[in-house]
Amino acid sequence: MNAPFGETGALGPSAVLWLAPIIGFAFGWFLERGGLGNARKLAGQFYLTDLTVFKVMFSALLTAMLGAYWLDQFGLLDLQLVYLPETFVAPQAVGGVLFGAGFLVSGLCPGTSCVAAASGRLDGLAVVGGMLAGVFAFNLAFGWIEAFYDSTALGAVTLTDLAGVPRGVGVAVVTVLALGGFALAARIERRVK
Repeated sequence: MNAPFGETGALGPSAVLWLAPIIGFAFGWFLERGGLGNARKLAGQFYLTDLTVFKVMFSALLTAMLGAYWLDQFGLLDLQLVYLPETFVAPQAVGGVLFGAGFLVSGLCPGTSCVAAASGRLDGLAVVGGMLAGVFAFNLAFGWIEAFYDSTALGAVTLTDLAGVPRGVGVAVVTVLALGGFALAARIERRVK
């Protein structure tokens, strides 16, 4: 299939390099405008009092997933050219637990901490400092943890690959789950108010 958006897109490699920071700044601006640079708003996620984060992130996930799937179906995008990182079950599970613990303790994730820091919030600056310290510590310790880091490799797989179902089935299931999640989130928020 010859999709019009190849490895560097229809714009070419230099335009893609210029476009990336513009998209990054726009993403940060929208996060800030949505209040997601505020740790209290993100903490509301864990207390089930404000599910804005869930709704924003799942809206973005759903939009990207449906867009990529249908662009591929119409031959406008070749999903085989989209980079899919390899799966390493145990180290990624540990990383997910550490990420979740950091999110829970700080009330900020990496993206929202950068937004909070750029907005001049001290908690955001502290989280960014903690992330940089974590990166430094990881690099210092890498020789000791390299075997674990490379363990339980599955290769570049998707959930639909593991389940043995067509990609369209996975897209449909995630869409239904997300819509159900949106309805449940609205019901929870109504109950809280």
